[in-house]
Amino acid sequence: MAGGRPSEFNKIWNNEDGLLRIAGWARDGLTNEQIAENMGIGLSTLYEWQKRYPEFSDALKTSKEVVDLHVENALLKRALGYEYVECTYEPDKETGEMRITKRITKQVVPDTTAQIFWLKNRKPEDWRDKQQIEHSGEVNIAQTLKAAQERAKT
Repeated sequence: MAGGRPSEFNKIWNNEDGLLRIAGWARDGLTNEQIAENMGIGLSTLYEWQKRYPEFSDALKTSKEVVDLHVENALLKRALGYEYVECTYEPDKETGEMRITKRITKQVVPDTTAQIFWLKNRKPEDWRDKQQIEHSGEVNIAQTLKAAQERAKT
C-alpha cells in the first residue's frame, strides 16, 4: 500500500459527519485547544492537519467566521437599540389551538457599554483610554525641588 497506513484524520474525521462536528464546535465558539481536546488529539496535530487537509482547515475557518459575524451583528444591534414584538398566546376556546391574543412592540434602548466597546475596538485612535501627551521643553527637577522646599519653609 503506497503512502503507508491511513491517518486518524482520514479514518475518523474526513467524512461529512466528522467535518460537521468540527464545524459545529468552531461555530459554538470553542478554541482550537478545546476542539483538539474534543477530537482526542494534541494541539500540534490539529495545526498539522489544518496544513495538510484543506477541507479540515475550511471547516474550522468558515465556521469561526460565521459565529464572529453573528456576534458582531448582535453587538451592533445592542449598541444601537432595537424593537421587537412580544406575543401572548392562549388556547382558542373552540379549537384548543394556541393563538396570538396580544402583540406588543417593545424597545430595547441603546447600550452605552456596547457603544464604548464598539468604538474602542473600531476607532482606537479616537476612543482609547490611554492618551498620548507629548511635552516639549525642559523640566529642571533641581529648580522645582528647591522652589518646593522654599515654599515649605514659609
